[in-house]
Amino acid sequence: MCVFDYGDALLIFETRGLPRGKAFREKGWSQNMDTYRGERIGQVIECEGGYSNGHVAYDSEGKVIKRFTGQGQNKGDHFENFIKAVRSRKREDQNAEIQEGHLSSALCHLGNISHRVGRQADPDELQAALKNDTATQETLARMEEHLAANGVDLKQTQLTIGPKLKLDPKTERFVDHAPANELLTRPYRAPFVVPAQV
Repeated sequence: MCVFDYGDALLIFETRGLPRGKAFREKGWSQNMDTYRGERIGQVIECEGGYSNGHVAYDSEGKVIKRFTGQGQNKGDHFENFIKAVRSRKREDQNAEIQEGHLSSALCHLGNISHRVGRQADPDELQAALKNDTATQETLARMEEHLAANGVDLKQTQLTIGPKLKLDPKTERFVDHAPANELLTRPYRAPFVVPAQV
């Protein structure tokens, strides 16, 4: 799980690499992943009066408030769109500006960097680190439950806790964390060198 704190909102990313649980595998049942608010893969936006899974808004009891349809859902496969735009070399063929792709994909890298400069911690320490926020505590509890269902003992196989990293949005570098900044790029092998200025 990764937690991105924007001050007035949290973005929590959670993923599963294992099926629902060990019992499902042993009995030959479905290997499907867990779901959260009806989503296996997708986004859930939670707010004071309910939540949305990207195409339906629900109140806090799970009653449908509104269904969303429109052009945004009908733009096709984003991977295919990217390849089409690369081949045509026309900006207008892109579903979104490349800056949007950079910002959203950067979140994956930032979470990975925090993990790579992190350290192993026992479950009590993880819970203490997240004690100030209910949403992160709930996410951690779901992750621990999922791992336990797959036979992972967190006392034996500890999770990694990454440090809280502050990113300067202008420079796109971490504030006062040299080891994390070293992971923002890597030494390139000639002739495949990405220039400092593009």
